[in-house]
Amino acid sequence: MSGISFSGLASGIDSAAIIDALISAERVPINILEARKAESQEKIDLLGTLKGLVQDLESKAQALGSLASFMGYEVSASTTGIATFSASGSASAGSHTLEVTSLASAHRIAFDGVSDPTTPLAGSDGETLSFDYGGTNYQITVNAATSSLNEIAAAINEATGGEVVATIVNSGTAASPSHQLVLAGKDTGSDKQITNLATTIAGLGGTTTLTTASDAVAIIDGLQITRSTNDFNDVIEGVSISLQATNVGDPIAFTVAVDSQGIKDRIGEFVDAYNAVIDFIETQSQYDEDAGAGGALFGDTVLRSITSTLQNVLFSQSVAQVQNDPLGFGTLRLVGISQDDSGRLSVDDTAMDAKMAEDLDAFADLFVDTDGFDNGGLAIGDPDYLVDLTADSGLADTLARHLDFMMTAFTDPTSGVDIKGLFDSRTAALSAQIEEFDKTIERREVYLEKLEQNLLARFTALEQLMAQLNAQQAYLTQQLSQLPSYGSSS
Repeated sequence: MSGISFSGLASGIDSAAIIDALISAERVPINILEARKAESQEKIDLLGTLKGLVQDLESKAQALGSLASFMGYEVSASTTGIATFSASGSASAGSHTLEVTSLASAHRIAFDGVSDPTTPLAGSDGETLSFDYGGTNYQITVNAATSSLNEIAAAINEATGGEVVATIVNSGTAASPSHQLVLAGKDTGSDKQITNLATTIAGLGGTTTLTTASDAVAIIDGLQITRSTNDFNDVIEGVSISLQATNVGDPIAFTVAVDSQGIKDRIGEFVDAYNAVIDFIETQSQYDEDAGAGGALFGDTVLRSITSTLQNVLFSQSVAQVQNDPLGFGTLRLVGISQDDSGRLSVDDTAMDAKMAEDLDAFADLFVDTDGFDNGGLAIGDPDYLVDLTADSGLADTLARHLDFMMTAFTDPTSGVDIKGLFDSRTAALSAQIEEFDKTIERREVYLEKLEQNLLARFTALEQLMAQLNAQQAYLTQQLSQLPSYGSSS
């Protein structure tokens, strides 16, 4: 209540309490709307959490869905320090040899030293330094009378944009310094020479070639290979080799082998991500007769859609499919991944190790789509859009595609209606509910404010009337008390 109220002074009625009670009663619908608004917001927050869990599961499924990311390899070398190795899923197991004849180098040229790189060089304005590199001619013009060696180096770096790097190196001692300007090409390789070097800067002395630009040469499996850098990433498919040192006449051996533990680790990450989704859905879907629903999303269509998708993709193999799998690689259970009554997955390491050792290609084929996805060119929104017409699908690749489709917005090709993804659509509906709640609450608040003002005005008028009546009563009482008493004796 606004303003000053002298509640009940005239009437003895606690009008403030009555108004508060009436307003509180009228506020009950607003409280209900606020509670429903909070429930909708909680659902939005929970949907955001679930969306993150599903996206994580999708990324883990993608890592198992292609051969390049599923079939990890590791490389071991007989000697360290000659080269570093790494391998991707496109590699093949095998043994190789490596002999490094020469390393790639960049062209480096040093000028004669000066004692102080901060002192201007002897010379005049308009003196130049020019050279060619990478098909570009660079010319730097300085005032040698005011420019130091440091400033000339900065001017070179600005002019070349890092293609040729100028540095100052003290090749002398602290007592007898010799600061030399060194030009170095950015790239290695025999075609990256600094040529046509010329200068009119009198303070710059003669030049010395520190290293010539040269290619790297290595003998891999008996074949001589030349590259402009020390990275030989395109020689053996799926294997990256970075040269570190030469070993002429003393070749080393390196072996590419399947990283079985890496495959199991990726499967374990997938199982953990899957179980995180299942645990969330299980918590939200619980119901107790006394406590009620376990979560705000109890019975929500999003939970049912996700559960249905996971089951249909991973565990809907037909009897015919199982019968046509004589080697026993056609289901998750057969390769060591089982599902319990709650829907959670677990890995039997012994069973999985045995199946991987038995036939790794068949094991990978359960997860990987080896021949690519082809739906016949159907547009998104077509009922058969996610149907793969090729012979091989791969459970992980199929699951990743279905989960991605859940979160993809598209325009229906038939109706032209824009369709939001599963999560965005549900969130938009809840947000619309919250907006309507806010509008209704605002209208009710305006009504309550007016009602409170009206009640206050009425009770104030009542108090004023009662005050007048009380005053009149007091006046009449006073007047009557002054009348003579005719029945008394004098």
